[in-house]
Amino acid sequence: MKKYLYPSLLVVFGLMAAAIFFFKKPEHRLPELKARRGDLAAGGEWLNTKSAIEGLLAKLRTDPTDQKSRLLLAQAYMQEARVTGDHPYYDGAAMEMLEEVLQKEPENFEALCCKASLCLTQHHFAQGLGIAEQAQKINPNSGFVYGLLTDANVEMGHYDEAVKMADKMNAIRPDLAAYARASYLREIYGDMPGAIVAMDMAAKAGYIGLEQTEWTRVALGHLYEVSGDTAHAHAYYMMALLARPGYAYALAGLGRMAAARKDYPKAIKLYQQARFTVKDYAFSDELTDLYRLNGQPDEAKKMADESIGMLANAAKEADDNEQMGHYADRELAYAYLKTNELDKALEHAKIEYARRPDNIDVNETMAWVLYKRSQFAEAQKYMQVARRTGSKNPVLLCRAGLILSKLGKAAEGQALIENSLKTAPYLNPELEAEGKKMLAAR
Repeated sequence: MKKYLYPSLLVVFGLMAAAIFFFKKPEHRLPELKARRGDLAAGGEWLNTKSAIEGLLAKLRTDPTDQKSRLLLAQAYMQEARVTGDHPYYDGAAMEMLEEVLQKEPENFEALCCKASLCLTQHHFAQGLGIAEQAQKINPNSGFVYGLLTDANVEMGHYDEAVKMADKMNAIRPDLAAYARASYLREIYGDMPGAIVAMDMAAKAGYIGLEQTEWTRVALGHLYEVSGDTAHAHAYYMMALLARPGYAYALAGLGRMAAARKDYPKAIKLYQQARFTVKDYAFSDELTDLYRLNGQPDEAKKMADESIGMLANAAKEADDNEQMGHYADRELAYAYLKTNELDKALEHAKIEYARRPDNIDVNETMAWVLYKRSQFAEAQKYMQVARRTGSKNPVLLCRAGLILSKLGKAAEGQALIENSLKTAPYLNPELEAEGKKMLAAR
């Protein structure tokens, strides 16, 4: 009997060990913090960020059930995405952690707000709106949630509702974020002086040097830029750069100011600095135009291909994953126009339009792609929607003027083109050349 007992026990112990091995819950791997580079790695902010995030990671390794630390880490990674531009990594990491929190606490208000914010960042606007509305039902007294509802309604083209949400946000807690949203809505409705006042209030409400504060200062500079006041625009970009050395979006603003003076080598250098610091396809896109203007077609093609590659990868990820991946079809439409791939431009413009047909920017994109395809009557249908809020953006007005001119409405079209070129011709060099050509043909 004993000779059979020991082998049987060995088999039992073997099966138990195998069961422990196969059914043991794998240790959850936490997404790590990446090292910053360039100017972003200088100064105390990076040291403080590293210290805070490493502390949260340590807490979660000790206690994986610490949902408060998991939520704080998700928020820290969302901010790191803003600072570095590495949205694919940090947004994905943050969303993964938020889903874990919400699995345990489905009505966690902060987690829902963060998830809605991530959806908006990734251009999943309809989903972001739905989640923000869910959060608002849980806590209808939060200014932050009304900011999310403002953003989501703007992107979906529900501008009247966006105004209501922004008003509620400002009534509950008037601060940097609330003033910035009021500014953006005033710009949409063509009130540029009012937009400048509100964005100035936003910049003054923030702490000097913080990313959010300098973002609003750059936005203020851009409002002056589209109003044709390059002196004020340059001053605010410089202020942002002094307060936050190496800030990529301030460098890009200064690059546009250099391009406005036709100092293309300096503009290229500034954009190269911005591109090295932060991952943003827009820098490659702007460099495409600058290299062409500077007589460097090979470099222009390289930047155009890079821009399309970044956007296409993001769009593919979004198609494969309902929750994450940056929808970039509107941006791809413009990128393909630069490479004269008109069929692809129209394909992506239509995809974006199907998602949010009421948004004025999406309608402007459809109009401009159709204009480039010489479908002028069809283009005008979309342009009428794009102009329904009374926006005074010079690029929009010039495009509208060109479409009207092609439809035989010369006086109305030329007036719009003249107004645009008088205000800020440097905003779009290709459009400036086309507008001047149209006016010269009178």
